[in-house]
Amino acid sequence: MRWPALLLLLLVVVLQYPLWMGKGSWIKVWELEQQLTALKQSNVKLKQRNAGLAAEVTDLRNGYEAIEERARYELGMLKSDEVYVQVARTGRSTK
Repeated sequence: MRWPALLLLLLVVVLQYPLWMGKGSWIKVWELEQQLTALKQSNVKLKQRNAGLAAEVTDLRNGYEAIEERARYELGMLKSDEVYVQVARTGRSTK
């Protein structure tokens, strides 16, 4: 009676091996689900970034205000009739 029990136990182990350690095992499925979740989060961030860039492109195409703002702050440009005034802060703190 001992041999059939060992044979059945061996058969169960052989049948369970692919489920736990094989190509489509539970562990690999869990790892792939974790990777999928991380990629979805990355995609959400990239979609938000793309939406912001698309809005900026639309703003630059449609209005001169955005172009003027970029020219002023990023390139330091002025209009022909403007005067640039810079206010220097003193190193003293007020208490």
